[in-house]
Amino acid sequence: MVAKDPSTFSELEQWLDKNRVTEIECLVPDLTGVARGKILPREKFTEDRGMRLPEAIVAMGVTGEFPEEGPYYDVITPTDRDMHLQPDPSTVRIVPWATDPTAQVIHDCYDRDGKLVPFAPRSVLRRVCDLYAELGLEPVVAPELEFYLVARNTDPDVPLKPPVGRSGRSETSRQAYSIDAVNEFDPLFEDVYDYCDKMGLNVDTLIHEIGAGQMEINFFHAHPLGLADEVFLFKRTVREAALRHDMFATFMAKPIAGEPGSAMHVHQSIVRKADGRNIFSNDDGTPSKEFYWYIGGLQKYIPAAMALFAPYVNSYRRLARFTAAPINIQWGTDNRTVGIRSPVASPNARRIENRVIGADANPYVALAATLACGWLGIQHRIEPSAECKGDAYLGEYALPRSLGEALTLLRDERELARALGEDFITVYTEVKEIEHAEFMKVISPWEREHLLLHV
Repeated sequence: MVAKDPSTFSELEQWLDKNRVTEIECLVPDLTGVARGKILPREKFTEDRGMRLPEAIVAMGVTGEFPEEGPYYDVITPTDRDMHLQPDPSTVRIVPWATDPTAQVIHDCYDRDGKLVPFAPRSVLRRVCDLYAELGLEPVVAPELEFYLVARNTDPDVPLKPPVGRSGRSETSRQAYSIDAVNEFDPLFEDVYDYCDKMGLNVDTLIHEIGAGQMEINFFHAHPLGLADEVFLFKRTVREAALRHDMFATFMAKPIAGEPGSAMHVHQSIVRKADGRNIFSNDDGTPSKEFYWYIGGLQKYIPAAMALFAPYVNSYRRLARFTAAPINIQWGTDNRTVGIRSPVASPNARRIENRVIGADANPYVALAATLACGWLGIQHRIEPSAECKGDAYLGEYALPRSLGEALTLLRDERELARALGEDFITVYTEVKEIEHAEFMKVISPWEREHLLLHV
């Protein structure tokens, strides 16, 4: 296990020397959650040197494309100037699968004046956490991340299939919470837990989810920035471990037709910094006004935030009736059909679960957005709708049905833009428009099958 995290650059250098590190992966998460950066030899990693990257590197689409013109370049300079990246010492981890002693360190992005670059995902989450800090509050979150293990697939035209397990067979039926189904992949998960242990990732429970080859990992509750870092690193870890066992791990929201999609459910509560008290509960243990206002904020702003929670065209395939994914923003206690769930818990542990977020969402952006929705609810004292005590799938759709619709809602919601940062929203929506335009150039098998000779 990793000892106490370094908090200064000098402590970081001592940590690197203690672990005999010879190479360092200098990482920065981009808008999609991809690890960008450089690999440096140990002797080149110095505080005064830092690291520079073009600012557009964190602001590209999943296809690697950039907008050619428009508001994007009101934020990103057309001259492609550098960002100045500084390591966050608390994020240093060993890369457990590397041959030589290698460390990975997540960096923050600054401009030449020493200000955080506003469209970098880590900057956005820091900004929202600061909104709470100004009120003497601190968010606490606990993500539950779903993903699929699939057989190696190098042809994008061929549908994905479950991988072969220890028995030599692939899953052909759903095995929710099956211990034996998880044990089919024991060698893989032994590596995953070993890697996580060496990296100090605070993963909790592993379960088999509903879909064939679908798993879920839960994280212990903690501060949002540290947990976003852990989710970011965990995705890298699982993908690497899966490759070493001749399979893929995917966090696509809907990778396999006919199977449930993958979510990133986020449990969230707010505590007072002064005394650590959970503000969602009154002294007598009953739900507080802030608890209801937070839900009200989620209900009001989630539709506008959907492009942040469901960032790709594939994301909207997950959000379908009776598929273990929400279709609306009703809320309820111990009710998994709603988009906003309140689990049964003691007053000190009272929390709210956002079930709308997809596993494909950038963890920094998703946590920033859900916390911003709740913060706006508290600020404006937004009352929620009546609690849903039945099946929310019998209600109407209340979420955008496509990325195009979601982007329009996000652009039009100025309150959320002010909370997350106007520059971030401009860059994000422009990048997503490029992705959407690229997708619209593709003719799908469904279109060829049903339209070729019938229309």
